[in-house]
Amino acid sequence: MTYVAGRLGALLAVVAAIGLLPWLTRTDPALTILHARYADRPPTPAVLDAIRAETGLDGGPVHVLGGWVSGVLRGDLGESWVSGQPVGPDVTSALGVSLSLMGASLAVAVLLALALAVGTLRRGARRRLVTTRAGVGAAALAALPEFLLAAVLATVLSVQLGWFPALGWGGAGQAVLPALAMGLPAGALLGRLLDDALPAAFAEPWARAATAHGMPARRIAAHALRRVLPALLPQLGLVVVGLTGGAVAVETLYAVPGLGGTALAAALAQDLPVLQACVLLLLLLGVAAGLAARLASRTLLGPARTDGALPPLVAPSLPVRRAVPVAAVLVAASLLAVTVAGLLRDPLNTDAAARLASPSAAHPLGTDSLGRDILARLGHGAATTVLMAVCVGAVTLVLGLLAGAARAGALTETANALPAVLAGLVVAGAVGPGPWGAAAAVAAVAWAPLAAHTSALYAQERAAPHVAVARALGAGSWHRLRRHILPGVLPPVVRHAVLRVPAIALALASLGFLGLGTPAPAPEWGRMLSENMSYAERAPWAVLAPAAALAALGVLAVLTSAAVRGRGRG
Repeated sequence: MTYVAGRLGALLAVVAAIGLLPWLTRTDPALTILHARYADRPPTPAVLDAIRAETGLDGGPVHVLGGWVSGVLRGDLGESWVSGQPVGPDVTSALGVSLSLMGASLAVAVLLALALAVGTLRRGARRRLVTTRAGVGAAALAALPEFLLAAVLATVLSVQLGWFPALGWGGAGQAVLPALAMGLPAGALLGRLLDDALPAAFAEPWARAATAHGMPARRIAAHALRRVLPALLPQLGLVVVGLTGGAVAVETLYAVPGLGGTALAAALAQDLPVLQACVLLLLLLGVAAGLAARLASRTLLGPARTDGALPPLVAPSLPVRRAVPVAAVLVAASLLAVTVAGLLRDPLNTDAAARLASPSAAHPLGTDSLGRDILARLGHGAATTVLMAVCVGAVTLVLGLLAGAARAGALTETANALPAVLAGLVVAGAVGPGPWGAAAAVAAVAWAPLAAHTSALYAQERAAPHVAVARALGAGSWHRLRRHILPGVLPPVVRHAVLRVPAIALALASLGFLGLGTPAPAPEWGRMLSENMSYAERAPWAVLAPAAALAALGVLAVLTSAAVRGRGRG
């Protein structure tokens, strides 16, 4: 009962905030409705008063919100302020499309995660884990923006090869490309987390005993997979919701009529009833996914969760591969060289005669659609993109650790159900657009996966026998937390936070492109991607340069994490 009550309270709080969006943005909702429905009518006070009376806006935000809640309780989601049509059928149809796309994307993500971890499963089951893997390929794939993958897949597999349709929704073939675009980055992240957790399972006594007694390697691998799944299932639940509500760019590119795109369009048009209905469904989906992950985790852990019989997962002392530190230095040096070279150039200078010019001595990385030097914009955007992403990542790490330790599951699932774009709209409405508002919006939702990971690991560590022994010996709560629980929780969560830095950088830049972050023409890597996507076929260098920078950032994060991890065990 406490579980359901907490999530319903968080749900109502978010829906109330969305309901106040027109007043937070200090715009007149009646004017928005006038422009959408009656573009030929002048915005006179009488006309606006008539619209307020017709839609119930004359009662103020509390009256509007109360009317909407009472309608939902009766099964009525209201009428669109823009079209005047009932909201329910359109939003329900969009949810069905998003759930279908989410199912296909989740299948891709799970298969890719298992493929990335199959080497560790095979070697661990045969007692052949000898070094720490860095997972560079998975890191680069996880760092690539979904809309870039979507554009590349559409260009290659649809336009050039003609294997799949590029637009629309309805047939099985039309789901392939968007499912790949969404599932590949999600699967790469899940695969990295799974591959990071497995060595600790294979280092436990049961694995050594099973190998000594001749248990087949396949059964040992299956047991190891079951051992680490309870800590990863919350992440899978968050991915389910993220694939449903966070697929705005992919849905837009492939003309998929899903819930994420519907919510964004409603937010930009200030169509409050549609936006509230979309957010309500996303939050309910988040609650359902969180509950399913919670029940599955409890089932896998069994009585050991409460009996203090679950040993902690302790990663073995595996030396880092010698090539990992060298590769980290090379990637860091390359990024630094590009940044320094770009800082010596003017990122705002435009040359109409050199629009979309290919790489040359004058422009080593070519120019964009306005004739601006890409190298210059890449270098000047590095400080803004990377430093802001690292700062926001540090904030989300702290918030995730605190929320996970406090078992704030309701807030975690609620925050994860909201796309960063919608959070950006609310924050920008309250404090105005700008880089700090965008940072606050991303931080407001990006801590959720870290909190879920922390909570799952925290539950396992508390169920460990050594914690029960420490409690029996009179150790206080702070001592148990500092000496017995945090050492098993902090390392994997910190590595998880590092993996998410490139995604945070992209989320910040995406908000900037929508006018909610750093205003144009300031250079940002994500803005560079978005601005030049329509010219990708004619001038691929304009897109590949910032995409490569983001991928390099992800690779550097993983290489640095692996190097530090290996040194710490030495």
